[in-house]
Amino acid sequence: MTPLSPAAEEAPARLASTPLALGRELVLLSKPRLSGLVLLTTAGGMWLAPGRIHPARALLTVLCTAAVVGAANALNSYLERESDALMHRTRDRPLPSGRLDPTLALLFGLGVPVFALPLLALVAGPLTAALALLALVSYVAVYTPLKRKSSLALFVGAVPGAIPPLMGWTAVTGRADLGGVAVFLLLLAWQLPHFIAISLYLKEDYARGGMKVFALVHGDRMARAWIAGTSLLLLPASLLPVALGLASWVYGAVAVTASVAFTGYALTGLRLTGESNRWARRIFLATLAYLVALMGALFLGASR
Repeated sequence: MTPLSPAAEEAPARLASTPLALGRELVLLSKPRLSGLVLLTTAGGMWLAPGRIHPARALLTVLCTAAVVGAANALNSYLERESDALMHRTRDRPLPSGRLDPTLALLFGLGVPVFALPLLALVAGPLTAALALLALVSYVAVYTPLKRKSSLALFVGAVPGAIPPLMGWTAVTGRADLGGVAVFLLLLAWQLPHFIAISLYLKEDYARGGMKVFALVHGDRMARAWIAGTSLLLLPASLLPVALGLASWVYGAVAVTASVAFTGYALTGLRLTGESNRWARRIFLATLAYLVALMGALFLGASR
């Protein structure tokens, strides 16, 4: 095992000592910014699906999804706490900084799904709960340990990341039909350039943590080529909802504009030589803007 950083070794003196402080650390443990993106895509899947869902059921579905995602992130943080202590961007998280006891984090990560998954099955249906369980297990038990062994973790991790909009769809329809698969494929395509860009601009930090991310294993040039290549998937994937009659021309216009603009910028990476951290950070931020634009367009342009 990798030795903990000095900050982590001082954990007993820095543990959260009040209920409010403990609650704050548990929220941070669940990675709220990442969870927020997941909830956005879950809501997008619900909105795009044909049919209606009662607002109370929709809210409970989103809350239960947030709970499962938070638990998955907590377990990920527990398993990676020693690596996190070595990386600049993660060493101030609750576990490596010593503000939260690892046993409590483990209990939180294991305990929350015990309540959230049955409630999700009750309000959103057994299929939605099964998809949530699949995402949780694949993210924690497969993707998390694989990150230290192979760059193939990129493709494994894209699957649980693409499941939430399908969960939103099944919560309304009760089935994983062609429309649900379309929103799954859209998120699957989006995650590939997104996470390759992260591996590129944070590669030095990942190296400190012992992670076998794509850019470290294959190099900057190959990472830029894969960002460009996978960005070509976004246009056809983003137009699937239009082809299936699920979204209007409003969404279609945004999808075409955003996909062409993003792919155009991604292709500029092929001309770069040497280090590409600044470009990689910009392309990473562009992936976030792209997803927000597409989800916003889905809410405005769904064929309802």
